[in-house]
Amino acid sequence: MDAYDEGSKARHLPDGPDGSLPEGPASADPTPDSAPSTDQESTDQESAPQQPASQAPTADPPVPTPTGIASLPLRSQVVAALALAVVAVVACVHLGMVFLHVAPSNTVTKQHGRAIDDWIYPEFEQNWKLFAPNPLQQNIDVQVRAQVRGEDGAITETGWYDLSALDGAAIDGNLLPSHTQQNELRRAWDFYIGTHDNENRPVGLRGDLSQRYLRRIVVLRLDREGAGGKGAVVESVQVRSRTTNVPPPKWSEEKVSDTPVLRELPWWTVPEEDVTDARTEASAG
Repeated sequence: MDAYDEGSKARHLPDGPDGSLPEGPASADPTPDSAPSTDQESTDQESAPQQPASQAPTADPPVPTPTGIASLPLRSQVVAALALAVVAVVACVHLGMVFLHVAPSNTVTKQHGRAIDDWIYPEFEQNWKLFAPNPLQQNIDVQVRAQVRGEDGAITETGWYDLSALDGAAIDGNLLPSHTQQNELRRAWDFYIGTHDNENRPVGLRGDLSQRYLRRIVVLRLDREGAGGKGAVVESVQVRSRTTNVPPPKWSEEKVSDTPVLRELPWWTVPEEDVTDARTEASAG
């Protein structure tokens, strides 16, 4: 024991009465077995993750502000949704009508051709002449004359009104000409020519529609021009076209006739409703 004690570097504590360790607080100096070395402590401290002294409470993420229709009140959202639905339905109907108009004849167009034509003409009619291999090279003037009944009951015949020339004069110098001035009369005449043969006999189901459409336009125009004087009533009208070829350029060797070609339609009796509608539209305009 003495040799062991002398060779040991441990420090001895006084034994208790029965040879056991005394009770009470442990000695200030820890034993070598229980006390970690200074190097080990520094290594452990460096490798251990640093823990914050106190964990701050995390704030809730901000709620995104609604945009677009969602930012409107509920009633406005419903109105906007209904408006978008109406626009979508109208767009689908229009695309369907245009498709049926340009599609080959089928069961739907045969049964509902009148409704399709009423939707398409005259504003949405498809015209491919601009892309034709030989574009239109003629000037076509649509002219009309009328038999009118004056206030005294006498029937008189007017001279020819060049409606195309009147439209041209209205367009000349106008930066924003109206659709009516540019296309209404021209498209009405093309519509009539396309649905009638050279003898002015209707071809297909749209012949009567094109005749009534052209007649109503010329009656409206005559009323605007005051045909027959104040208080005169248009009894019948006659429409004709005057076609002249566009002269070729000087460098071209093409030869064309410069003689106008006239095409006169028969006299049409004007129904009372056409006269009434013409005066209503004229007063509204």
